[in-house]
Amino acid sequence: MKFSGTFLDEISVDIVSQNWGRQEWDEDFRTMKSIGIDTVILIRCGWRKWLTYPSLILMKREKCYKPPVDLVQLFLELSDKYGMDFYFGLYDSHKYWLDGQVNEELDLSLHVAEEAWSRYGKYKSFKGWYLPWEISRNSGEMTSVFHRTGRLCKDLSGGGKVLISPYIAGTKELPRHIEGNITAHQHEKEWNEIMAGIAGAVDIVAFQDGQIDFPLLPEFLQINKTLAEKHGLTCWTNTETFDRDLPATRFLPIRWEKLLLKLNAAAEAGVEKAITFEFSHFLSPHSAFPQAHGLFRRYCEHFQINPDI
Repeated sequence: MKFSGTFLDEISVDIVSQNWGRQEWDEDFRTMKSIGIDTVILIRCGWRKWLTYPSLILMKREKCYKPPVDLVQLFLELSDKYGMDFYFGLYDSHKYWLDGQVNEELDLSLHVAEEAWSRYGKYKSFKGWYLPWEISRNSGEMTSVFHRTGRLCKDLSGGGKVLISPYIAGTKELPRHIEGNITAHQHEKEWNEIMAGIAGAVDIVAFQDGQIDFPLLPEFLQINKTLAEKHGLTCWTNTETFDRDLPATRFLPIRWEKLLLKLNAAAEAGVEKAITFEFSHFLSPHSAFPQAHGLFRRYCEHFQINPDI
């Protein structure tokens, strides 16, 4: 199983910004295309006060800073140029939904989606939406937020696809999460309930694969695939290309052996598509991290790819 999609992370929350402009992004998109990536997903259009585009809604309501470059427009132009599908990631306040003010988060998201579609819906590559709130357990309220936001996004765009990328509450999850480790049985029970609640509003579920130990991954991937089929959802895998096993760093490119193990497990589970968080920092030959260059070479050697770099 090879990568055919990647997140774009330029509102960098916990990894360094690479400070790329049009030339650097164009080079990276060209390389992505040459290795088979046909889908790019903006992980969030804004986070707290930082934005990827000059959102009038967010600059007024959340006092966000006006960005010097409209990255959404840039990414859509490059997606059009290289024949990729683009998914627009909504705003993450990192405030309202964490504090239980889900209606405030929902209202803000609906206005951002309307604004984004009015500005960028003309681009051929604008094929879908990403709901950026990462959950692992069934809190009830977030299922409702996913359903209501997903329905609005689909209605706005004439049925555009809606994607979420939840995580599994395993031993490697970050300290900010409080749910605790989960058994396969409990994961299956809770995600059966969540998928029943989001079916018809969310189309694609791409679970992050990095928070549980490697021996447990095949079982969880199979559960995810079976549940998605049951509820009429598409099952992708979000194969992380950074390493969660290094206690002193956060985050660096993963060792090739670990990445290959995860891709093979996804293939064996019958997952339909592999996307990653994320190519430009952790797998690209243009990355600021030199370890990514070696990972890229090992990846291309294994899959016998002749990349355009």
